[in-house]
Amino acid sequence: MSDKFAQPANIDGLDVAFPTSVDHLMPAYRDLDEKYRRHYGTWGNRLFSDWFYCGLKSTDGLVPREGVDKQKALRHITTVMRSWDPKHEHKEAGCAFLFDKWFDGEKSTWERAEAA
Repeated sequence: MSDKFAQPANIDGLDVAFPTSVDHLMPAYRDLDEKYRRHYGTWGNRLFSDWFYCGLKSTDGLVPREGVDKQKALRHITTVMRSWDPKHEHKEAGCAFLFDKWFDGEKSTWERAEAA
């Protein structure tokens, strides 16, 4: 896969609040490694599920990789998560890939909020 996703995109406030098409913000489903397509396949899949279904108490424990702007990365991933466009499986796999690309899974921690 190319370096198209080496850095998060600049996302404006309107796109975060009302995301439309997000295909350009994540790899095509067929291009994602199998490990990301398995529910709970990676730490990024677990983080996605906790955040998507229950929310997170904080993102303070997420450690960005060197040279990655944490807020920009979270804004990019949040935009994908909020979109109605892709199927859920694609959204989860794409976000897991992006978490893995932009955050250090060995150093990152998070606490899931309580389900409503």
